[in-house]
Amino acid sequence: MLNRRILRIKAFKTVYALAENPEMTQAEALAQLEASCQATRDLYLFMLALVPALTNEAKTRIEAARGKFHPTEEEKHPNMKFAENSIAPLLSEDPDFCKLVEKKKLGWDQYDAFLWHLYDAVKASEYYADYMASEERSVEADAKLWISIFENELVDNKDLEDILEGLSIWWNDDLAYALTYCCHAMDDFAAGKRWACPELYLSQMPGQEGKDSDRDFVVGIVRKAVASFSKSVEEVAKLTPKWDINRICTTDLALIVTGMAESAAFPSIAPKIIMNEYVEISKFYSTPESKAFVNGLLDKLINKTK
Repeated sequence: MLNRRILRIKAFKTVYALAENPEMTQAEALAQLEASCQATRDLYLFMLALVPALTNEAKTRIEAARGKFHPTEEEKHPNMKFAENSIAPLLSEDPDFCKLVEKKKLGWDQYDAFLWHLYDAVKASEYYADYMASEERSVEADAKLWISIFENELVDNKDLEDILEGLSIWWNDDLAYALTYCCHAMDDFAAGKRWACPELYLSQMPGQEGKDSDRDFVVGIVRKAVASFSKSVEEVAKLTPKWDINRICTTDLALIVTGMAESAAFPSIAPKIIMNEYVEISKFYSTPESKAFVNGLLDKLINKTK
């Protein structure tokens, strides 16, 4: 589930925590790394659980409207297409999905206000109107609608951000990635596949069958970064004699140390790839000037060891 870019971000954030707390042990750093990685999949499960939750919100609204003293004809005979969409039962009736959501306490029961506002926003959208007006009833059409909801209603949603912030310290930057995997799940349903919990770490290293190479990759970076942190900081200081090392942005320092650690732990990875990756990460997590600073120092520090 976690690709190399997001694994590098997880490693960088762990090294950032180390830079902020030099007393952190390797065991503590690795435990934090694992918690951060696991949290991304938990967020994916939480957002996927929104499908049956929002569907139930629609059903509740319809029943409430029918129960009015003088319901309108539309309220008496509502369009049930969304309330009866085929995706919700594929999740709510899947024992593996339900067991995981219940075990991790990832339900939406306590977020009635959010579901109310989200359903209103969905109903007001053009894509929802087109869906409800279409006579097509298929898993493919339902999956397409949910993809539209994930893509249009949940990114940059302040109410959702507040909920996520209150639930996990690891979720603040992972929403877009988790939603992408929710869309992949919808594509799988449209293709006739059953839901399956994605593997957290993906491919295997050649000659090491049975080992998760992506896990080896990110753990290897963090192990190396922790073991060589003081030495790496000293090397950065030598290349920045006009700067007090304490004046270097902690984010930039963590990016450089993480890049150095990856190069040392995995010498087969080309320096250019490593530099480009951490420069790209710097664009999201540091200052506008950081990309040139990070690139310049990594170029000197990595290439001198090759």
